[in-house]
Amino acid sequence: MFTHIQLQFNTGFFLNFVFHPQPVLLEGLVLTVIAAIVAQLIGMALGILLAVSGMSRFLIFRSLNQLYIWFFRGTPVLVQLVLIYFGLPYLLGFDLFPSVLSLGPLAVSGALVAGIFSFGLHEAAYMSEITRSGIISIDKGQSEAAKALGMTPGLLMRKIILPQTIPVIFPALGNQFNNMLKTTALLSIIGVSEMFRVAEQLQAATFMTFEVYLGVSVYYLLLTAGWTLIQMLLERNMSRHLSAKTVKRAKNTPTNQLAELADES
Repeated sequence: MFTHIQLQFNTGFFLNFVFHPQPVLLEGLVLTVIAAIVAQLIGMALGILLAVSGMSRFLIFRSLNQLYIWFFRGTPVLVQLVLIYFGLPYLLGFDLFPSVLSLGPLAVSGALVAGIFSFGLHEAAYMSEITRSGIISIDKGQSEAAKALGMTPGLLMRKIILPQTIPVIFPALGNQFNNMLKTTALLSIIGVSEMFRVAEQLQAATFMTFEVYLGVSVYYLLLTAGWTLIQMLLERNMSRHLSAKTVKRAKNTPTNQLAELADES
């Protein structure tokens, strides 16, 4: 026979949690945002390198690229986090992520570094495919004309391909960062005091389980909604900039523009 337990929602505690957050919760929120930004930047940088290597004429580079993407897209990010944080030190035979890790003038948690590194590697597998799709969408005629003018591959990628690719992939990039903000909650598994970990500690201290987790959900919603608004503004500004640039370029022939860029190489 089941015993009926009546649970009451503490509205006062919930409102105080949301509108008058404790400093430790705000610190966790800031750490969440910083971790998401750094991990996303790592993922973007590695993703570009992977996208370029995946389009290489060398089979070894293409094969390694596909192997990387297969692993990081085919396994859960939580498994990757545990493998990197616990597995790498075990394989290497020394503590790769100590409790306090000195990075120049900064002293940060080794677990935080492991988490950011893990999320960056995971994100790179997705950014690689996103970037590759963006590069493929660029008119091949521009690349052929640039090569005919003697432009180096590096300059071609930096001056012509990537500047046109970024606006194409920006919506997908923005969605990936939105996901990254939520993925940071997994850092709590390895003891990083990001926002969800702090919420767990507050719940254990107050026994206000539903109120605390509902409150932290509000903060995650505010983060993702805030970023969505920023993304919309950036996309709008980017569209205006591209429109103005298109009008300006229409006055010049593509050959003249490419010739000017080739002179820089």
